[in-house]
Amino acid sequence: MKYRSIFDIIGPVMIGPSSSHTAGPVRIGQLARNLFEREPDNVVVRLYGSFAETYKGHASDVAVVGGLLGYETDDPRIPESLVNAEKRGLKVSFIREDAVPVHPNTMKLTLRSGSDQMEITGISIGGGLVQITEIDGFSLRLSGENPALMVFHKDVYGVIASVAGIMASSQINISSMEVSRKEKGNIALMAMETDQRVPDEVVKSISERENIIRVIRLSE
Repeated sequence: MKYRSIFDIIGPVMIGPSSSHTAGPVRIGQLARNLFEREPDNVVVRLYGSFAETYKGHASDVAVVGGLLGYETDDPRIPESLVNAEKRGLKVSFIREDAVPVHPNTMKLTLRSGSDQMEITGISIGGGLVQITEIDGFSLRLSGENPALMVFHKDVYGVIASVAGIMASSQINISSMEVSRKEKGNIALMAMETDQRVPDEVVKSISERENIIRVIRLSE
């Protein structure tokens, strides 16, 4: 494994007790909130593996709610996040699942606001680092450590080339790209991590292209 900094080894500045069970859930909650593009009204958190066994003792429940509220890993409000969520009208429920996950630190969040809903699966891989492994049934590996663009599109010829062309003409370097689909010819998800933040005008240009359904931008 390659480490980019000493913080990848000793972990992040955080409210404890655990980088994988506390700081990790904060980051998963943050990324879920950002992918949903607003604060949800209702969230169901399904806990798997070690999260299901120790989530209360390691404050994983408190931590993920802190992330959903937009708190950073070292925010002193994290211990009060359950109370603060209730004050803000955010209803969160937790379900312990018996299914054996691929990764032992796995949680699945179902976020709702009005009629809108999104399901996000995240894993905590240690040292406060996480990956989003699924969005609405589409598989991916999103670290959240770099700017990123999620492009939901029709699974037809030329869409990926069109988006890549816009990024190239805007001098935005794509550091990694994955394309996921559930069924050939239906809807696909193009997930790109980039070396710099994607500007508003580029997001708009991609959104207006034929066969593009939705674009979500994540900033570092």
